[in-house]
Amino acid sequence: MAGNIVTFLVGVVCIVLGITNMRGNISSLHPYHRSRISEEDRIPFGKQVGLGTIIVGIGIIVFSVLSSVTLYTENDIFILVGTAVLIIGIILGLVISFRAMIKYNKGIF
Repeated sequence: MAGNIVTFLVGVVCIVLGITNMRGNISSLHPYHRSRISEEDRIPFGKQVGLGTIIVGIGIIVFSVLSSVTLYTENDIFILVGTAVLIIGIILGLVISFRAMIKYNKGIF
């Protein structure tokens, strides 16, 4: 159960960081990305990377909630659905974030 709480909190942190990025504060990103973004691209870049981070956070939260439900109901379908949501959220969030990095930074590294 404690692991699910930690997982839930990690999801919340991702969402908070995503919201911060969407507001144009990209200070949580690697200095490489911050230094290569022009001032006029800061907001659109932050919005896209922030959206990706929020999607990852939502996937993590859904996974932790469904994992907790599995503990109480002893029905494994919840953990399977939670895992599927987590994988889809991570993949979708990374695709959105990497697409923004490629568009505005001309690369992810």
